Order: sequence, then structure tokens, then C-alpha cells
Amino acid sequence: MNKKTPCTLLATLPLAFSLGLTLSGCEQLGNRVDNASATTAPIVLHHASQQDINEIAATLEVKYRVISNVATDKCNATLAEGACFEAELSLTAKTAIAANNWAIQFSSIMPVQSSNSNEFTIAHINGSVQKISLSENFSGFKAGETKRIAFRASHWMLSEHDALPNYLVTAPSLQARVITSTQTTIDPETNLEVIPFIEPFTDERKQFKRNADDKTAWLTSESLYQRNLEGAANSVPSTKLIASAIIPTPKSLHVDPLHARVDISKGLYIDFTNVAKKDVNAAIARLATLGVKQGKEGFPLTLNINADTTKPLGSYQLLVGKKSISIVGVDSNGVFNGLQSLASLYTVGQHTLPVVTVSDEPHYAFRGMLVDVARNFHSKEFILSLLEQMAAYKLNKLHLHLGDDEGWRLEIPSLPELTDIASKRCFDEQEQTCLSSQLGAGVDTNSPVNGYYSVSDYQEILQAATARHIQVIPSLDMPGHSRAAVKAMNARYNKYQALGDEAKAQQYLLDDFNDKTQYSSVQFYDDNTINVCLESSYDFVLEVMTQVKKIHSDAGQPLTRYHIGADETAGAWLESPVCKDFIASNEVGVTKMSELGAYFIERVAGILTSLDIETAGWSDGLSHTRNENMPDFVQANAWDVLSWNGHEKVHEVVNRGWQVVVSSPDALYFDLPYEASPKEHGFYWASRHVNTEKIFQFMPDNLPAHAEIWVDQQETTYIADDTKTARSKGKPFLGIQGQLWSETTRSDEIAEHKVFPRLLALAERAWHLPEWALPYNYQGAVYSQDTHYFTEAMAKTRDQKWRLFSTTLGQKEFAKLELADVDYRLPTVGAVVEQGMLIANIAFSGLGIEYQLVDASGAVQAWQVYTKPVNVSAAQVNVRSRSVNGARAGRTTNIVVH
Repeated sequence: MNKKTPCTLLATLPLAFSLGLTLSGCEQLGNRVDNASATTAPIVLHHASQQDINEIAATLEVKYRVISNVATDKCNATLAEGACFEAELSLTAKTAIAANNWAIQFSSIMPVQSSNSNEFTIAHINGSVQKISLSENFSGFKAGETKRIAFRASHWMLSEHDALPNYLVTAPSLQARVITSTQTTIDPETNLEVIPFIEPFTDERKQFKRNADDKTAWLTSESLYQRNLEGAANSVPSTKLIASAIIPTPKSLHVDPLHARVDISKGLYIDFTNVAKKDVNAAIARLATLGVKQGKEGFPLTLNINADTTKPLGSYQLLVGKKSISIVGVDSNGVFNGLQSLASLYTVGQHTLPVVTVSDEPHYAFRGMLVDVARNFHSKEFILSLLEQMAAYKLNKLHLHLGDDEGWRLEIPSLPELTDIASKRCFDEQEQTCLSSQLGAGVDTNSPVNGYYSVSDYQEILQAATARHIQVIPSLDMPGHSRAAVKAMNARYNKYQALGDEAKAQQYLLDDFNDKTQYSSVQFYDDNTINVCLESSYDFVLEVMTQVKKIHSDAGQPLTRYHIGADETAGAWLESPVCKDFIASNEVGVTKMSELGAYFIERVAGILTSLDIETAGWSDGLSHTRNENMPDFVQANAWDVLSWNGHEKVHEVVNRGWQVVVSSPDALYFDLPYEASPKEHGFYWASRHVNTEKIFQFMPDNLPAHAEIWVDQQETTYIADDTKTARSKGKPFLGIQGQLWSETTRSDEIAEHKVFPRLLALAERAWHLPEWALPYNYQGAVYSQDTHYFTEAMAKTRDQKWRLFSTTLGQKEFAKLELADVDYRLPTVGAVVEQGMLIANIAFSGLGIEYQLVDASGAVQAWQVYTKPVNVSAAQVNVRSRSVNGARAGRTTNIVVH
């Protein structure tokens, strides 16, 4: 038996990595191992030409493999608290590569710490951008040869969808090209993006868990079957209950005890009385889309406004009688909401309505949804469609995140550089024509991830929102998360400097060019923070806000609230000469660098007040300010993770007297995955799974109580002590908001997948206070899974209500989403094979289930419809869900038959 030398062991890099071996001194052994039969004649290298770059991009095969997420002593102990993952890139040349002096630029959510290769080096450049460079030992590629680069990056990679696409081949003075093998494709069954170069995860312990203490279980078909079964054990709602269900659940609903129904097959004949048609036309149009049209022969419907100051805005009464329908709202929004409840009563394809009496009002005044279009752009059409569905389920605030590090998405006519340059990403190392290709954007400035809303586009969005009683709250993040604006204004500076106009060059500059501070933002940028000591920074804010206010006014929706973000970067400005002089002057009471961020927020809030605009921001940045320097009204979005004692910070902010919008990521970040599986799309820093049921379970009024029913990011229990930070009585929350961040949400289709159906559960919690929710204890309490303030009876009622809610979605609401062309996420199917019998279930009754048999040889049979347990004879059974209209399939999972 041949003995293996240390160099030979490098043929299996995972083992070599664990032993701490490197390729140094092994004379390109990795290449010989992968290509034992290749000729040993050396390749004569030459400087890369454009043709070389084009051919490398077209023919280089890239594969990405996660080796382990479990940190070792090889991780950099000073970074990411010592956490890192090990991965491997393999590069296979389909044709020989004799070119030299080229590089590969790629994006990674986490920065690379170190790499092991004799021929390549990897370095973190900025943000998500990493660069693979050729070392002096690079020997070229023979045809068919594979070279491997092992590397370590900070934190973890627990999802296959963390891999970012569009690796670039670059060389000095040549055009960068996207490596074809790293481009995304679209799954024709699910309509979702596929990343073909990531190797599927197979090792739960090393690839799916952070460390030995991580108790997260990889959700399989079998475990999902058990979870669905537990939900089904509750009383199954009757057909009559589903028929009379309204989402979101009204405060009071009484169904005719004889279960009478009225015929609306001829549509509705509407008497508007004192209601302006323009205020309700959008709801009437939606009814028509669902199949309920207007006509003189239709069933009588009377609309009326009866002002009642004792009721919240948007309240209404709906009476479906045997001879007529009546909707009375306290305002036009209330009438609009009543019409949407009428639409919710309706079942697509049926032409009758139950006889009901509804009295309804919202639990929260603020019922919001944030969409981040800055990181990756989302089209005007997507936003218009989202507004339609928000209105359908009585959400009333669209927080539109228009500016961040990776993009500026709103035209400001007086500052064209903001969209000429900062609305697109490509390969321009000087960033004078576009921003750098962050987040795998590629080089095509016409890619859907690039773009902006023109003034007319944005005004169309505003007008659509107004017609649906939705307020648009724009956000252009500052002073941190501002790289797009900083780089655009730098380009503006260069333009006017070249023209010899020093005053214009300096007018809106956001950067102190003499600032040598080294810092890193939470997304690993070292240049993304507005310099808060420059007067030109405040001139910029005033100019932008004046312009945005005019755009809103011209569209008929006045700008009354603006979200400044209030994010800052710790450690910024420390070596800025401008800031040192600013502090030395002590003109405004700022005596140290740590106070600069709060000063900026206070001053910007003052600018907004002068424009008659209310201030909103994220709670962490706002909490650094001094109350006496802030306006009377402040909206604070509280986003702290509950298992990190997040309730303490939320209560601290609301106790200041500010209007708190609960934005807890544990339940309200829709960029997080639905389920704990590496196949699921989304980040997982706050939770490994945020499915629709979890949002339904959320009790926003009692944040610490979730320690009794939920677990932390590693699926371990936690304790929430609310005895020292209890919320003061008489300080309710203003509302709640769902968040769709878009770092890896690269298309409208993925955005819809992430938002729906979670948006419906968000609407349920924003509008309706359930009887099963645990009231908040203003005296304070300690909560854990050993305490039982949330009783078994509460849990039983909650689960029964969930069953009604989920069944109503599956049997009534999903069909309506499909008519609106909304690609909601189709759930994975739970399934087991017991004694040769396939038994399957699904979270939303009403969706189809399909199965497919695979024999021992790998031969695959055609998909079949599952309706009841069926005998199967196969080595493996695949299962998937099917949409109501049959047009789409869900993600396939499988059961290995033992």
C-alpha cells in the first residue's frame, strides 16, 4: 500500500485544511492531482488580451463548495468574534488558458479572511466585493485542468443562496466580462432563480450548523409532515366558517344562524350616497377583477360615511343582508376597508355571499410594509402590484427604502448624478460612471438589479397609493448606509472641478478627502458614511428634501413624514481634519467624536421640522440623540432581536414618548428564510425560519413573552427579563411593519416569493388584536419556557385560529393572489413513507400535492397528483406543491424509502 505524503493529502483539501497544510512547496501539486494524465509541458504565458478575457468568461467553469461552518483555530480571532467558515472554489478550464495578469472579482456576503493556494490569492476589497489575483506562481491552465482555492470567510454560510452570482474576469485597461458559469438561471417550474455553481449541501453538522451548540434541525419532508400533522390535530374549520372568514379578522363578525346566502351573480348595483367615487374606485376595481362587477341588475350595495370621532380612522360596519348590502365608514378609508372585507368574503368562482354583520376597526394606526429597492432595484410595476395587495388586506404605510450603499433609486432633478451614476452598478474602479459591482450585480447597467424611479414613475406610485389610502414614507439612509450618495457627489465634485467651478464642486460634497479614518460598516464598507462635519452635507440634505417634498406635493400626496434611517458607522470621522476642527470649535456643544452621529440626526430632524415634515428613523441611531434636541413627534422603528433582550431597547424608546413601530426581525423581516433549510432563500442572522405561522403567532404588544414560545437563532431557549425595563402604562405602540431587505433579492419574482403569503399574516397582526394574545404586564415579569403566563388554553385557541386562517388562505385568498398575478411562495410538502404507503400533507389546505417515484437505478417517473395515501414502490419519492391555478410548482423535496 502506498503511503501518502503531506503534499499528496492536499488532493483532498477539506482534510488538508483541517490539518493546517498549505500548497506551499508542493510545486502546483493540486494541478497534477486533478489532471494526472495532462501533459507536463509548461504553458508559455502572455499578457491577457480582450479576446482572452472573453474566452475565459465563456469557458471557465466555477464551482463553490462550503466545507464547514464550524470555526477552528485557523479563523482570525480578531474578526467576527472568531467565527468563520471554510469553503473552496474550483476553477476548471474547458480550453487552455495561457493568459496572465487577469483577475476574478466576485461578491460574497461575508469578507474573505485568508486563502490557501500556491497560484491565487483572495482579498476583500470593499463591501461584498472580493478579488482573486494570480500569484507569481501562476502557471496557466491546460485544457480540462482544475485548480482549487480554499479560503476562510467571516461568520457563516448556512444557505446555498448565500452564494452571489456574476463573477467578473478583469484585466487592466480591458473590458470586464461575466463568467457564464456563474450566471443565474430560472427554474421553469417555480419561476425562481437558480444559482448553478453552488454545490448542494449534504452535511448537516458541518454545513448547516454554526457550532456544536447549534440545535437547528434541517427541515425535511418527514419533519414537516409531523409539524403539519400537529397543526391538523386541532379542530378542522368547517366549510361554513371558511366561507364567512375575513382576512384580516374583523373585531366583530356575526353570521346569520340559518347560514343564508345571497346571490350576486349579476354583480353589484352601487349607491355611493356621500362617498366620492375616487376614494373607493380601487376597491371596486379589485372586486371586478375577482369576478364581482357593477351593473344596474346587480345586488344593491349602499356606501355611506358617518363620521364618528370615537372610532379609529378606517373603521367601518358591513351588513350583508338578504335584500341588500350596506357599508358605513367613519371616513372614506373606512368605506374602502369595508369593500375590501366584502372582497374577502367572496370566494372566486362562486357567486353568493354569506349573510353577515361586521363591526370592525384597526388595532394599530400604523400598518406598514418596507421594501428595500436600494440594494437591488424592484420595478415600478412590482410596487404598484404590492400597493394593490397592501390595500386589499388593510395595510396603510409603504416605507420605500430608496437609498443605501448599493444604489440611489429616486430622480432628484437638481442632482442628476444621483441617478446617472448611483442608480447602477457595473465595473468602473473609479466609480465615475457607476457604482462598483456589489452583491453580484455584474456589468450590465441595464440589468433589472439597476434602475431608478423617474419623477413621473414615483408620482405614479404616490397617486396609486393615495387611491388606496396608503401613505408613502420615503427613506434615503444617512449618515451611514450612504455610499451611493457619497460616490455620486464625489463624481459631481470631479465634474465641476474639471470645469473650474470650485463653488459648485464643493456645494453638496459629502466626503472629507483628507479623512484617513479606517473603519468597517456592518456590511463591511470602509467609505459609506456621510461626513457630518461638512456644512455641504446639510446643504445636500436640505436640497434633496426640498425636491422630494415638491415631487410629493405635485403628485397630490403631501410629504408629511420622512425616514432618515439614522444609521451610522462606529469609528467613522476619527481622523477627519474637518471633524477635528469642528469639535475643537465647540460651537454646538459637541465635544467628542462619539457625539457626532447624534448631532447629525438632531440637525437633520431640525431641517425636516423647518419643512413641516415629521422625523422617522431606526431606533438604534435615534436612541443616541438628546430628547430636548428632537422634535415633538418622532417615529422610531424598533428592530432589535427579541432573543438578544430586544424588548429592553424597544421599551426604552417608547418610554421616551416616541411613536414606536415594532419591526422585530424575529417575525417581521421577510428577507429571512421561511424554513430552516439550506434550500430556502434568505438571511438568517436573526432567525433560521420566519414562516407565515410564526408571524401569525406574533404578539407585538408583549415582546418579552415570546421567550415562552420561541427560541433563538440556534434553536435554543432564552430568558427575557422585563422587570427593569418595563413599558410605561399609557404608552402604546403606534404599529408594526414588515421589512423586505434586498441584498439577495435580485428580482421581482423573488421579492413576491418573500413577501407573500407572509404579508397576509402581517396584516392580520397589524389590524386584529386576537383574544388569545397575552396582555402586557406593566409591572414587568421574567419569561422563559419554564414560565407559563401564556397558557395551554391560549395556545390551543391560537392554533385553532391559525388553522382557520391558513385554510382560508389556501381555499380563498391564494386564488385571488393568482388573479392579481402574484407569485406567492408555495409551501414545501410534508410526507412520509410508512410500510410502503406515501402519506403527505401541506400547511395550506386547498393547494395541490404531487409526487414522483424514483427507482434504484435513478429512473424518474412522471409526476402524479396526490389526493390520499397511496402505495409506492420506489427507492425515493419526490413531492411538491401545486398552485391553485396549476401554473406553478413548489420546491421539490424527497423521501428516501428505507
